Amino acid sequence: MKTTINVLIIDDEPDIRELLSITLARMGCDTYSADNVHSAYEQLRQHPIDLCLTDLKLPDGSGIEIVQEIQRHYHHIPVIVITAHGSMDIAIQAMKSGAFDFLNKPVDLAHLRTLITSAISATAAIQENEELTDIIGVSTIMQTLKGRIKKVARSQAPIYISGESGSGKELVARAIHNQSPRSEGAFIALNCGAIPSELMESELFGHIKGSFTGATQDKDGLFKSAENGTLFLDEVADLPLEMQVKLLRALQEKTIRPIGSATEIPTNVRILCATHKNLQQEVEHKKFRSDLFYRINVIELQVPPLRERMDDIDALIYFILRKIAKENKTDVIQLSSDAVAQLKSYDFPGNIRELENILERATTLCEDNIIDSDDLLFTPARTSQAHTPPTSQPLPVAAIKDTTHQLQESQSLDDHLENIEKNIIINALEKNRWNRTNTAKALGISFRSLRYRLKKLGLETD
Repeated sequence: MKTTINVLIIDDEPDIRELLSITLARMGCDTYSADNVHSAYEQLRQHPIDLCLTDLKLPDGSGIEIVQEIQRHYHHIPVIVITAHGSMDIAIQAMKSGAFDFLNKPVDLAHLRTLITSAISATAAIQENEELTDIIGVSTIMQTLKGRIKKVARSQAPIYISGESGSGKELVARAIHNQSPRSEGAFIALNCGAIPSELMESELFGHIKGSFTGATQDKDGLFKSAENGTLFLDEVADLPLEMQVKLLRALQEKTIRPIGSATEIPTNVRILCATHKNLQQEVEHKKFRSDLFYRINVIELQVPPLRERMDDIDALIYFILRKIAKENKTDVIQLSSDAVAQLKSYDFPGNIRELENILERATTLCEDNIIDSDDLLFTPARTSQAHTPPTSQPLPVAAIKDTTHQLQESQSLDDHLENIEKNIIINALEKNRWNRTNTAKALGISFRSLRYRLKKLGLETD
């Protein structure tokens, strides 16, 4: 990963170009300059640009044209648009086209430096992501974790991944697999808490036809499916004790026996385990076998909670919003400065999963493709005491927020949240005789947002 950042400055005023060049040079960046659209395109073709600062009004075109060109051909380059005072509508248009953010003239140098740091952080994280799956982060703690992932990936030892719910343990497991000699094999993930105990043995080891009621055909278990690859057992602390014994034998003997079979089958599978629980405490409380714990805990990786890596928040927001836009085939949503400040003051008990939920929900509530602080729907008790809580929200929103608070450690948060939201919307529709315009007003959201939610929740009647 290269250390020098190349920045392209596009402005027809020489004094501004010089001011920006000096500021960036002091930040350790190399700069290239252009005074119009045509020369900007030439610089993009000739040099490996990492970041672009462009004025909105140029002699032969506009900064929006440059944003659009970069989105088409150099989409990895974040663009900061510099606008004249009072050009908010055009600035929003630039952000809809894919600009990273915008600055008003006269340029506040402190704000400029902060914005450039955020853009560089996001760019570095995306480039790192190309090397190490979807693990976004350039903070010291994440760089240390990525270094450890690359080291342990070369090993065949079992790895125990610890961390809070929503912190990205499965992403770490996938990164280990992708960096390992087993990367050409399958990566199979199983949430041990999501499988009924009576089905767990069949799920892991398979069964043969007729071995029990309902076994109408042979079934390969996940060990077989992950042959020559990696099997990731998430929430391994939820395994029943009787299954822990059988898993331990499979790991020690490197063989499995499908239900109903008289013979054992050799396996070549690397096991990765994870849980949000304190596994050492589970052992002490006799809920997890100590011999299995020591078998799976040959190497431990700790995934930090989001509150301990807030330096990565800009990069995470940048990545998640573009992911949402790609999935929904829409313009990229941007955040207001107030919304960013509120996110940075939040402790995220649900970690990255909660950040994703917040941003996805906010994209359905925001107007003009700009997420404001009111769209984030925070519960005041969860925000930092140093931050002023947002104003209260309409009743349906408060109900959704309360549900999120109660279920912060639950794997089923998303489904439960959807059910609550669906019931709220159905009740509002019934009270308004299924008039969607009146329903949207009653819920305190836009008609466009209501239509989106109806479609996503399977309530669209058109």
